[in-house]
Amino acid sequence: MATDSECIFCKIVAGEVPATKIAEDEHSLAFMDINPGTRGHALVIPKAHSADLLEIPEDDLARVTAMAKEIARRAKERLGADGVNLVNSCGADAWQTVFHFHMHVLPRYKDDTVKLPWMPGAGGDTDEIAAAGRELAS
Repeated sequence: MATDSECIFCKIVAGEVPATKIAEDEHSLAFMDINPGTRGHALVIPKAHSADLLEIPEDDLARVTAMAKEIARRAKERLGADGVNLVNSCGADAWQTVFHFHMHVLPRYKDDTVKLPWMPGAGGDTDEIAAAGRELAS
């Protein structure tokens, strides 16, 4: 299993740094975020080190996503969350601060104060949307 001796999440997997673990299997680990945005904010990681979304193998991504879904279900059922955001940041300019792939499971409550920098709005420029779509299409 790939590890990075300087990575805080690899140290959590290895048991070198304490964490409040809430779910674990052979490939993935979920634990509470130490800087929570809301009550129940958790992180789900692959046990093998991958720096980000572009590096993580497909099978590890699928396992992390499945565990994140289970933690989201628990947040709604056990904590009474009104909704859940699953958030991944890929790269420093996308707010990634720990370079070990992780997915935030952020329970949302009607009265919480968490605001993401982007909110869906009135729409974008249709020509630019089409141009970007052509570049992204296979």
